[in-house]
Amino acid sequence: MDHDLDKFPLLSYVLHQLDSNLHAPPSMAAQETLLPSFPLLSDPQVMSSLTQSIPTTITQTLFVFNSLGSRPDPLAVSSARSKIAQIMDSLSPEEAAKESEIYTGVVRLDEVHDSYEKKLKDIEEELSRVYATEVESLLRSGEEVNEEVVAVLKVAESGEIVERIDLSGQELKLLPEAFWKVVGLVYLNLSGNDLTVIPEAISKLKKLEELDVSSNSLESLPDSIGMLLNLRILNVNGNNLTALPESIAHCRSLVELDASYNNLTTLPTNIGYGLQNLERLSIQLNKLRYFPGSISEMYNLKYLDAHMNEIHGIPNSIGRLTKLEVLNLSSNFNNLMGVPDTITDLTNLRELDLSNNQIQAIPDSFYRLRKLEKLNLDENPLEIPSQKVAGQGAEAVREFMRKRWGEIMAEQQQRIGVEAERHGNETGWVYWGTSMVTNLVSGVTQTIGFGGASSDGGDKKPGDSYFYHQI
Repeated sequence: MDHDLDKFPLLSYVLHQLDSNLHAPPSMAAQETLLPSFPLLSDPQVMSSLTQSIPTTITQTLFVFNSLGSRPDPLAVSSARSKIAQIMDSLSPEEAAKESEIYTGVVRLDEVHDSYEKKLKDIEEELSRVYATEVESLLRSGEEVNEEVVAVLKVAESGEIVERIDLSGQELKLLPEAFWKVVGLVYLNLSGNDLTVIPEAISKLKKLEELDVSSNSLESLPDSIGMLLNLRILNVNGNNLTALPESIAHCRSLVELDASYNNLTTLPTNIGYGLQNLERLSIQLNKLRYFPGSISEMYNLKYLDAHMNEIHGIPNSIGRLTKLEVLNLSSNFNNLMGVPDTITDLTNLRELDLSNNQIQAIPDSFYRLRKLEKLNLDENPLEIPSQKVAGQGAEAVREFMRKRWGEIMAEQQQRIGVEAERHGNETGWVYWGTSMVTNLVSGVTQTIGFGGASSDGGDKKPGDSYFYHQI
């Protein structure tokens, strides 16, 4: 087994490819850092050049290196050097040489270790240079896109500031490491390529405001994406993502996030706490089952599209997204069976699509959505309102629910009057007061449990409305 070759992961990888019986592969930890930095290691041309770059003396070098055993502890080496200096100052050269022999052995072993580690480090660096050369060669020998990449790098190397790069639809499989040194980038479009990985080095693009990596073959995003503090627009739709990194919550400047057409099963738990400036969130055509509770912290959200998922329920706190104008929860099919009453707190809502679900009734306070212009309730087993009323559009549904609410209030008042007559004035007034307090408490409970009252001072919740009518 090669001794401590995890310090040289590229060398370890190439040696294993050269002779898998003689050389073990790098550890999983080493591979996790290696492959994102060298994504084309599987290319035959690249690997051929790398194996040919291995010096013929590598076997002897590794044999000696493995024979050395563990490197002495740095403190022991430092102590040995001090002891040797003290001995040299106090004894004759002959006596000092004999007395310091054990300490000299420690120092010598450390120096031999250092010498052989330097040899291996030089080989590692040479392999990195060969890899970079071969990648550039692949880019140059390819089609027009590769010439465009090379042209961009030449402009950047000339000292000219490059702010916008569009390499969409060019069948790129990777970008050379030098690409991430174009630190003045503000706009980068890499959509419609064959990229399988975005390297951690993207964090060097500190000025980046818009990044489009849609329609690639990405299975993950780097954690370092959270270091793009100026990023305003991020488009990752049409990939193979199963999750977004928790670090994305650090992209606090984000205004638009499109993660649709992926395989997401969850969203980061803290996403709402960080992305409070987000205005558009597109997460349709995924496999999401629930929204994280923190989504209610996206106070500036105006557009939310979550259709074609597996959503089982909407958090009561959704009512806090009072700036929301467009909400699409359609086509969650057998999973979504209702929406909370607090959805009627979204008094700026203009478009609502709840079609293709299993909703039987909408909240009684639905009439509060006064700005609603487009409403789709198709393909639901609706009972309240009826399918006929629902098909007549937002205004008809709003009017139906307003009348229904009035009838509910009238029936409740009539019932209280009947109870008052039946029990006499005194007990009737006690019953009336008890009912009033009960409804007041109910209204407060709804306010606490479902995200608070409307921010525009409009109609209250059922319990509050009843208390108001009684007064």
